Amino acid sequence: MALAIETFDSRKGGQSFFKALGHPLAARQAGALLDALRSGSVALYDPHGLAQGFDALYDLSRIAVSEVFVQDVNAVGSVVLERLARPVTELRDSKADSLFVLAFDAERPIHHIRHLIPAGMQVLSLDALRIPAEMLSNRSRYLDPLNFATNFALFRDAAGQHTRLVTANYWAGYGAEHAALWLCLFDDQGRILAQWQQALPAGVGSLSLDSREIRQRFALGEFTGSLFLHAIRIAGHDIVKYALDTYGDDQHVLSCTHDANAWPAERYAGLPAPAPGEKVLLWVQNSHPCPIPAGSIGLNLMGDERVAWLEREIPPFGTYPLDVSTLLPEAVWPQQLEIRAGKHFVRPRYEVFADNGRQRIAHANVERADLASDPRIPALAPLLGKGYLLPAPVLPPQRWRSLVLPTPMATGQQELPVKVVVYDASGQELASHSFGRLARHDSVALDVSELLEAQGQRLPSGYGHMELQYDFSGGGCADGWLHGLFRYQDRLNGHSAETSFGAHVFNTVLTYNGEPQSYTGAPPGLSTRLFLRLGPVPADTLCHLIYPASTPWHERSDTQLILCDRDGTEQARRHLAIPCGGSRLWRYSELFDAEERQRAGDGAYVLIRDLSCRLFGYHGLLLGALAFSLDHMFGF
Repeated sequence: MALAIETFDSRKGGQSFFKALGHPLAARQAGALLDALRSGSVALYDPHGLAQGFDALYDLSRIAVSEVFVQDVNAVGSVVLERLARPVTELRDSKADSLFVLAFDAERPIHHIRHLIPAGMQVLSLDALRIPAEMLSNRSRYLDPLNFATNFALFRDAAGQHTRLVTANYWAGYGAEHAALWLCLFDDQGRILAQWQQALPAGVGSLSLDSREIRQRFALGEFTGSLFLHAIRIAGHDIVKYALDTYGDDQHVLSCTHDANAWPAERYAGLPAPAPGEKVLLWVQNSHPCPIPAGSIGLNLMGDERVAWLEREIPPFGTYPLDVSTLLPEAVWPQQLEIRAGKHFVRPRYEVFADNGRQRIAHANVERADLASDPRIPALAPLLGKGYLLPAPVLPPQRWRSLVLPTPMATGQQELPVKVVVYDASGQELASHSFGRLARHDSVALDVSELLEAQGQRLPSGYGHMELQYDFSGGGCADGWLHGLFRYQDRLNGHSAETSFGAHVFNTVLTYNGEPQSYTGAPPGLSTRLFLRLGPVPADTLCHLIYPASTPWHERSDTQLILCDRDGTEQARRHLAIPCGGSRLWRYSELFDAEERQRAGDGAYVLIRDLSCRLFGYHGLLLGALAFSLDHMFGF
């Protein structure tokens, strides 16, 4: 059974109530509230329909709830916590010892019923769980999403391996002042190892959190667990985005991944089965202050509803490495797995260990349950051209193999009519392959280098990009939620990296169902603001910018690469003119000279800005011939 909490709605966006309840500071205060509620019988007043969510995280079964009252007439007679809801006007007849008002900012709803509360009845509310006022961005509305811009990161400093999280104070660009991160580090058992605040730069500067430095600062032993991040005193954007690098004392260890997506989901997908000679660990990070019961987390092969369940309890805020082969020993690449998460954790990381000693980290994606096929999508071509497309790099084939695996990412997707098209950096189409109408249980990976060779093509520029597109030449249906996993294998050293994402409509002024997506404001999104974190020496940073276009757009991009120091002050600038439908692969060390790099210093970043078009970007680190990493970038 999934946790009975509301986390995200495609129309209303992310919910903040479960975040307010599950915040580590709220969880710390919950014990006193629950003890007070256990002191006698309790009448429960639920004016906003929050009882089920509170019960999911804090279990009201040990509270002597005598009756439940509601405000909405439509809710009268409904079942709330196994009791028939009564109108709050009947509260005056209650004999309960306490009244528990399930509301934050409870002064107003309590005032409304003050005349109904029997004499001597103790009144309690969710305000007992409030975090300090100085941490709030909007003090007048506690459940404002800006007050709970939170996220989790997989954080490790153990066995010679370290983690570096890099983000930016993009909230300053929306007018935030004195923004900071409130941070709480948990070990694998959910015990708090450290808790602190870290100020963000005054402007749109960068911040790096390094596990080695944190371990030294707090005199910690080795740890693997969760880093909870809460952006406080912010404006304009309620999502905490970051890039996460894994590196080691041994320079063969290198990987990067993306932010965790802040809303726990019922299912995730795109988890690859291990190839021969590989082990795949799914990192289950409990995102709540209640245990994950045994038998609540499961895996199944995509397209096969038989689920293998993890018969192990995971403590509040705990972290558990689930070896997928222990549940599904028959699964083998390129098969892919669904994760039955039950809203217990945010988008999870997985880690692949190869027999050659290499390892890599990537993330699964949210599998949506609210989508149905859209019969209009096949007919959109005259207006939206290629329509929904998913771009990804084709790295120089002399060194790298570039593979693509289409991944179902909605429970209603029973088929994927899809093709891959390969383009040179100039935007010239070189090769294509139709996968046909892939059934849900089909898992077909394609090596783009082999595709180019089979069709007698080469990349004149030495690199290019691919696009997953819908292919309705043989019929079929679609919902616009097209995803794929892209795997890159280094021919020099056997190191690999992989990334996954979903399709969008790019660079057309026409809009359809919220596309082309905009980070802020209404669609269409026709400009670029991407954050490129820069790796420390000796690593070089690589960036692959793709200019995808569903319909013909401006002939060339007008892309500004703005090198900023850690405080957000510009130190140098470069201009790129990327052909429409093409791409540009570049390295930090090649585009900015040594003097500029030295002036920018540690903690520098590149802001990628373009007012003429929407670019899609991938970033990574390169350690010569030793190792590399790659993932998609974040924008704001």
